[in-house]
Amino acid sequence: MHSSSSPSTCSRSWSISEDSLRRYVFHASENCIQELLSASDSVSDGWEVVGVDGNGVEISKRRSGSLHTFRSRWVIHSVSPQQFITVANAIDAAKEWDGDLVQGKYIKDLEENLSIVWLRYGERSKPLFRNREFIVYERRETMDDGTLVVAVASLPKEIAAGLQPKQNNSIRGLLLQSGWVVEKLQNDSCIVTYIAQLDPAGWLPKCFVNRLNTKLVMIIENLKKQVVACPTRGRGPT
Repeated sequence: MHSSSSPSTCSRSWSISEDSLRRYVFHASENCIQELLSASDSVSDGWEVVGVDGNGVEISKRRSGSLHTFRSRWVIHSVSPQQFITVANAIDAAKEWDGDLVQGKYIKDLEENLSIVWLRYGERSKPLFRNREFIVYERRETMDDGTLVVAVASLPKEIAAGLQPKQNNSIRGLLLQSGWVVEKLQNDSCIVTYIAQLDPAGWLPKCFVNRLNTKLVMIIENLKKQVVACPTRGRGPT
């Protein structure tokens, strides 16, 4: 979901009812879920493998307009899909596997599986994350075959501004269609696919934006350690 605003409209905010917000996010996330499922297909077209690390994590990319979408796929043994998603969704755990994240909180729960989340990266974050924040929806769904999907993308800037005013010293970035697809394997293991496409906003050369996307994918090693170390951890407090 890509929303663009001219400089003259960046400060606008829309106040919409919770019911309208719920309907908008539900529709947008339906599309995001289908895109994630398609991108997680091992035979889907257009992906270029850029590396496989020593732990068997495959990193690939596919051009999407002026940016690249990045994908990681890896097998986690002796961890169920639900155990993985429990940790991946815990905001209080996110700082432990993403060192650049300063603060995260749930702004609003629209349904049991549909939330609005605020993420903030501060002055001490790596240069490409410094002073950026994101207002995203997070939708969690279980498919008929047991596959778990977590769809995440930014709200349009005007709606986001109505829910959470932008901090004075920060730039509001856009997380495009991103998220997790976790498929169950035998022996209570799973295969995890992580899709990430980010527009950090502000002036950045295209190569730096793509490097930022690469960083988002590479944090999976830290996340995997958290899952193995604390597989039953639940969602953190709002």
